[in-house]
Amino acid sequence: MSKDRELQGRRRQAILEILAGDEKVTEQKELVEMLQARGFPATQSNISRDLKALGAVRTEGYYEIPSWNVEEEGPPFRKVISFVRAVRPCGPYQILLVTDPGAGRIVAQALNDSAWEDVVGTVDGDSSVLILTENMFFQRVVYSKLRHYLSDGDESRIIERR
Repeated sequence: MSKDRELQGRRRQAILEILAGDEKVTEQKELVEMLQARGFPATQSNISRDLKALGAVRTEGYYEIPSWNVEEEGPPFRKVISFVRAVRPCGPYQILLVTDPGAGRIVAQALNDSAWEDVVGTVDGDSSVLILTENMFFQRVVYSKLRHYLSDGDESRIIERR
């Protein structure tokens, strides 16, 4: 293993430890300073790449590593349900998921990792995910799956067809 990769791995482990701690990190600049205090040379661009690779999201104003990103049992999408605010069909082949701010990418990745046969692809935004299906039939199948996952008693997240 090269020294650069070894340093990157140790820096990422330090980031995980910092984000798991009691102090909330609201800016990448803070994280750079914390890492430098621990003896890690770091720049904002390093940190930005590291946070992306670690699957960090910024919710409620601070960075965190969602618990589903750590090895757990169960399908990846089930682990990000709490980030989904609303779901609604859009046109004959698409479904829109509205997420917490900053969680769009991680929800899209969890959907992709779940490998639903009926999903052709996803397009993520900061606080949304557009799910693409091949036709209206598959859109209904995916929408039904989403309703099942989101049926935790909060029906307000499910927006019916008009």
